[in-house]
Amino acid sequence: MADIRPLERTLSSNVAWNKARINFLAKFLVALIQVKTVNLAQVACAFSGRAKTDSHYKRIQRFLSGFDLCYATIARFVAKLADTQPPWVITIDRTDWYFGQTPLNILTLGLVHQGIAFPLLWVVLEKKGCSATAERIALLEEFDRLFGFAAMAYLCADREFIGKDWFAYLVERQIDFRIRLRANTKISNARGQMRQARRLFVHLRVGQSQALPGKRRLLGVALYVSGMRLAGGEFLIIATAVAGETAMQDYAQRWEIETLFGCLKSRGFCLEQTHVTEAERLKKLVALMALAFCWAHVVGEWLSQHKPLPVKKHGRKARSIFRYGFDHLRRLLCNLSSRTQQIAFRQVIQLLSCT
Repeated sequence: MADIRPLERTLSSNVAWNKARINFLAKFLVALIQVKTVNLAQVACAFSGRAKTDSHYKRIQRFLSGFDLCYATIARFVAKLADTQPPWVITIDRTDWYFGQTPLNILTLGLVHQGIAFPLLWVVLEKKGCSATAERIALLEEFDRLFGFAAMAYLCADREFIGKDWFAYLVERQIDFRIRLRANTKISNARGQMRQARRLFVHLRVGQSQALPGKRRLLGVALYVSGMRLAGGEFLIIATAVAGETAMQDYAQRWEIETLFGCLKSRGFCLEQTHVTEAERLKKLVALMALAFCWAHVVGEWLSQHKPLPVKKHGRKARSIFRYGFDHLRRLLCNLSSRTQQIAFRQVIQLLSCT
């Protein structure tokens, strides 16, 4: 059984909760990493202590239903764990799935770091489909309250995140961005005539890109636009608030949040297996999972500094940094019988220290 007291001390120096809540957090993180799923029945089975499994399960339920969690504290802790100086590249996207007939839909704001996004803020959308402009703005306003927009280099987002009011808000708040447009979005040409975006880049060859000169009108806002023809004939068209030659490369960092969702779901904590559907409870569960994810990734970064991951013939690493750290944590937590393993466990706990 893991001695979680060092973990409790480290957590308490970064999360201002009372002793009982810190004890719960430490036990939950350890159990979640051991069982590799957010299914609460399985997490309860791995809880340390003399209490029965049913008691542990009820304790988890009480935390999710009754504890008033400060998400600002979690966001600041996550930002510290990323250990990256602002301004940061921020990416926004949704992940969704169904539990029976119930849609589960989470809008997330992530900090791009080491090929992945660290989850800073999120909201559970009690509906299916796209987010509304007001919901996106609320997340960005919370980011501003916690870190200030000066801490954001630019925002990356996919084709879902377009709209007249949305673009107007970003421009008004002086938020730089790299947002992909739909190919049929109407954009003004050099003569001021409105044309489908694809028509302005139809002359490009596969792999060739072009930045249109000057600002163009689209959705009632004047923005800079760049385009590239992809394999298969599809176009990648990016709108930006300021002129630049790196729009395509910058936008590529949007994919880091997709990598995060994969780690939270099938490649990591199996978020789709949760039976939690009530919005506020699910939001708290994601907060716990976010800390477990960040811990695993930070451990992976530390390991790769001492023993870099091998690179396979196709040019990619044998495992992701997250998986490297996650597997290491699970091995330690499942094999703590020796003194050597206990020392190693205390080492990875120290990686959570942000003070």
